[in-house]
Amino acid sequence: MTRRDLLPLLPASLASALTNCSSGSFTPASGRVTPGIDALAASGFASIRNRRVGLITNQTSVTRSGTPSRLALQRALGRNLTALFTPEHGLDGREPAGLKVPSRRDPLTGLTAWSLYGSTRKPTREMLAGVDCLLFDLQDIGARSYTYISTMALAMEACAEHDREFVVLDRPNPLGGLRVEGPPLSPQWKSFVGQIPVPYLHGMTAGELARMGNARGWWQGRPRLRIVPMQGWQRSMTWRDTGLRWIPTSPNIPHPDSPIYYATTGILGGLDGVDIGIGSPHPFEAAAGRNINPHQLAADLNARRFPGVHFQPWTSQRKPDFAGVRLRIAPRTSTNLISLAVTLTSEISRRSNQLPLQRTRGDTLSLFHKVWGSDRLWHDLRSQIPPDRITASYQNYPAFFQQARQPFLIYS
Repeated sequence: MTRRDLLPLLPASLASALTNCSSGSFTPASGRVTPGIDALAASGFASIRNRRVGLITNQTSVTRSGTPSRLALQRALGRNLTALFTPEHGLDGREPAGLKVPSRRDPLTGLTAWSLYGSTRKPTREMLAGVDCLLFDLQDIGARSYTYISTMALAMEACAEHDREFVVLDRPNPLGGLRVEGPPLSPQWKSFVGQIPVPYLHGMTAGELARMGNARGWWQGRPRLRIVPMQGWQRSMTWRDTGLRWIPTSPNIPHPDSPIYYATTGILGGLDGVDIGIGSPHPFEAAAGRNINPHQLAADLNARRFPGVHFQPWTSQRKPDFAGVRLRIAPRTSTNLISLAVTLTSEISRRSNQLPLQRTRGDTLSLFHKVWGSDRLWHDLRSQIPPDRITASYQNYPAFFQQARQPFLIYS
């Protein structure tokens, strides 16, 4: 790919946010980063004019000023915007995790919004019948198990099969572009929550992942690919540095710092008999289990002095017999979040008399393995192997991946 290819807090308010966007009352952000949709608009949509366009979209797909991308495209292209496609959580981002989403008519554009989290997770020939190029414009959160990148991978595979061009309208990685952490994905555990072979935290944007995956054969076939990059984004930026307004990417990612907590407690949350704050105003910000002394756990964890991380005693209001810690994590913490995730999973399991490990079975256990990328963590925890030895078992992989990804990075 040449440089010419790189064309220059409130879950309940998702519906009102879209209404405000379309009515023009959305308050523009004041920072420096311009998303790919705005770069495309600045070019006068020249590269897609006179072409039939499909858009993979949801509530996070907005211009810098807050206009839904699908409205901006429809105003510019008219009838040449022919179809919409939606990921997990649906067009408005309010469907619960794992729940199938039906296809439906979009009230903003009048177009069919084909679900890619229903009867199929890959666009079919019928869905692409009126499409010449398929645009991807979703806000990801930078974790391998979050399914928006899986949707992108399967859509690219479909475009290769049906000879459609694939265009990524790039957006920031909320965790920044420097944090690369976690174990590899074992091929036998590939799934929709682990679709591409990257570390659990990969430190890449959707556009960069698309470039790398196309070159490395991460999906069947190789579609014609074009990236519309952001302007102003640097790898050292976390979300709060971008100046962009945060729109909840799904019901349990309501705040701009939620991706940090998702990375830290999401693994633990895959076990039965734990509480990570799901259902509270602060999902993923807790780590708790049964029969745990929260004061002792908080004191013991704080004594380990994880940089930029503080633990407070916490008792679940939803499950009064569950206790543990509430986390406070600085966005720029130097703590390895996946190492911390392993520590929390180990401590909660051990202090709950291994009940989470004993109770997690069947499909839930399989999903736990798929999220981690192998069944090794489960066996290590069952054997009570110390967390530092667990993380040491894959310590060379993130550095290897950082070297492997280098030719495909777009941003300095």
